[in-house]
Amino acid sequence: MENSSKINLRFFVLASLILAAAFSRLVPHLFNFSSLNAICLFGAAKFSKKWQAFLIPITACWVSDLFIINVSYGHLYGSFTWFYNGFYWQYASYALITFAGLFIFKKTTAARVLSGVLISTVIFFLVTNFGCFPGNPAYPQNISGLMSCYAAGLPFVQGTFLGTLFYSGVLFGTFALLQQRFTVLKPAYIIQ
Repeated sequence: MENSSKINLRFFVLASLILAAAFSRLVPHLFNFSSLNAICLFGAAKFSKKWQAFLIPITACWVSDLFIINVSYGHLYGSFTWFYNGFYWQYASYALITFAGLFIFKKTTAARVLSGVLISTVIFFLVTNFGCFPGNPAYPQNISGLMSCYAAGLPFVQGTFLGTLFYSGVLFGTFALLQQRFTVLKPAYIIQ
């Protein structure tokens, strides 16, 4: 198979897995049991072009958000909604997770995937809970209030960790099996 066709097929399979995982959020699940951290790690590990590692997972998150906001929860919004309040904190965490994944996944191993799951859980917790704090009347706007905000987020960490662990296993495992079956999906060496 020609090298560019091989690259296009690999890209299509990776992007399809990521998009399917992003839409798995429609399946009823525990609080924060989500695929989104996992798709950022997976994208960082598997896309050879760094811009794809950021763009494809974050776009998949956004497209699934559009569907969830405007179809699943459309009755709660007065009109078509492109972004929910505070979305930038979650998307910043996804960008940071992807950035961390670029360093974690110089090589893909089970230990590195587990490290990625732990690191992404911490990043998501720190960034998104910090995003809930500024101007929130539920918390005094000082260090004590910030710590209270983080404490309020602790019950959700387990769901984030378990969701990231589960979906990382599904994504990395599925793609490894596909690569064994279809060697055309193995990375091509490209001179850039």
